[in-house]
Amino acid sequence: MHEGDLQVFIDGTTHYFQQTSQEKATVGTPYLLDTSTSLCYDFTGIIGVAGRRKGCVYFSAPTTMLTHLLTSLGETEISTAYHCDLVGEVANTISGNARKMFGKDFMISVPVVIAGEPERIQLPKNIRSFVIPITWCQHQAALVISLE
Repeated sequence: MHEGDLQVFIDGTTHYFQQTSQEKATVGTPYLLDTSTSLCYDFTGIIGVAGRRKGCVYFSAPTTMLTHLLTSLGETEISTAYHCDLVGEVANTISGNARKMFGKDFMISVPVVIAGEPERIQLPKNIRSFVIPITWCQHQAALVISLE
């Protein structure tokens, strides 16, 4: 992955939060994630990537952030099912926007959603994985990109 590739995901992330909530998200400095560890919050939406690039992209966020985002969208019913839908939607939207930039050979799967902190998400060992820290309305989340 090159810096320009990461910028596509950074731009997609900030655009998502600005468009859905009219509140800016700030993005911290991307850093490498050791493939023997994983970074997960309460809910995680994982997108598999195939085609010219292979790997995955996942968005992980705490319950408090997802609840705040749901209420800012006007949702009055807050439940685990809604949190799962939202975290999957965020991951899918960010990855879908990246697909527009990378072209039709950047094929994305439907989101796989994990509620609760998994023991570990197995990242490909032969691919460098980057974490993009995200802060929105004082909530911390992460976008992890593991693509060859």
